[in-house]
Amino acid sequence: MQLIWRAVNEAQPGPKWAGLFAEYWPAYRAWWLREGGDARPTYRECRSALAEFMPELMPLYDQLCDLAGGGDVAARFLSFYRPPPYLSGCSQAIWPGKEPVLVRNYDYNPNAFDCLFLRSEWQGRAVMGTSDGLWGLVDGVNDAGLAVSLTFGGRRVVGDGFGVPLILRYVLQTCTTTAEAAQALARIPTHMSYNVTLLDRSRAFCTVYMAPDRPASVQHVAVATNHQERVEWDAHARMTATVERERFLLQRLTLHVEPEEKFIGAFLKPPIYSTAFDRGFGTLYTAVYRPRLGAAELRWPGALWPLRLDSFTEGSLAIQTPEPETTRFPV
Repeated sequence: MQLIWRAVNEAQPGPKWAGLFAEYWPAYRAWWLREGGDARPTYRECRSALAEFMPELMPLYDQLCDLAGGGDVAARFLSFYRPPPYLSGCSQAIWPGKEPVLVRNYDYNPNAFDCLFLRSEWQGRAVMGTSDGLWGLVDGVNDAGLAVSLTFGGRRVVGDGFGVPLILRYVLQTCTTTAEAAQALARIPTHMSYNVTLLDRSRAFCTVYMAPDRPASVQHVAVATNHQERVEWDAHARMTATVERERFLLQRLTLHVEPEEKFIGAFLKPPIYSTAFDRGFGTLYTAVYRPRLGAAELRWPGALWPLRLDSFTEGSLAIQTPEPETTRFPV
C-alpha cells in the first residue's frame, strides 16, 4: 500500500486546517458515529468536560469548531471526549546519549491514519507532531524543548475520559518540562490505557501509565511497548509481542548502550519493526525527536524526512508499506 504523507504548516487555525477537516471529516464522522449517535456524549457533556480538565484549550476549541462548520457532531468529535475505543501497537524508547533522543514506532491500521505531520503556533506555542483527529497528536515536540509520544497500554477497560491524542496536544500546548507534563497527565482522565513517554531539554524523562479506572503511575523508565507494569491482556500481548519488544529494547539500553544511529536503526528492523498490516499493527513510521534542538525525523526503511520547528518546510512524500511477513524474535 502506498501512503502519501504531508507536512503542513499553519501558524493559526485558518483555511489550511479547514481544508484538511473538510477532506477527512466524512471518514471521521463515520468512525465517531459507528456505534450510533447516542453512544457518544452530548455537546454539553463534551464542552463541560473539556472546560473542566483542559480549560486553556477552550478558545482554540471554539475556533476549530467554527472552522469545522459549527455542527453538533463535529463539535462533539473535536472534544475527543469518550470516543469509540481503538487499539494500536507501538514501541518507544529514550536513547541516553550526549544529545538524548526519543525514538518511537507507530504501529496502526494504515486505513485509519491521517498521514499528516502538522506544525502550528496556536496560542503562541510552536508545536509540531504527527496528527490524529486533525488537532490531536500521537507524538510531537514544542518550542520549550518538550517531546512526547504514546503507546497503547494493553488493557481492555474503557471509561469516561478523553482520547489520548488530545491530551498530548494539551501537554505540548501548555507544558514546558517533563515534570509539568507528568502532573497534567496524572490529572486528566483518559478513556483507555496508554503509556506516555516524556523527554525535555534538560534530559529529564519519565513514562506515565494512564488508565481510566485507576490513578496514573509515573515511572522513571525509558522504554514503553504495549503493557504497563505487567501484562493484563494476554491475547493482545501475544499478538503484538509487547514483552519481547520491551526486552529487546531494554537490552540495548542496559547491557550495552549502542551508538545513536545503530539504536535508531533497530526500530527499522524486526523485531521492533512490524509488517502486520493485515492485522492493523504494521509500523507506519519511525519518529526521532530531539527536544533540545526542536527537531524531528520521520523514517522508513530507505527514506528519511527531517523536520524542524524553526525552519519547517511543507511538502509531501510517498511511502510504500512493505508486504506482510512473519516477525520473528530472537530466542
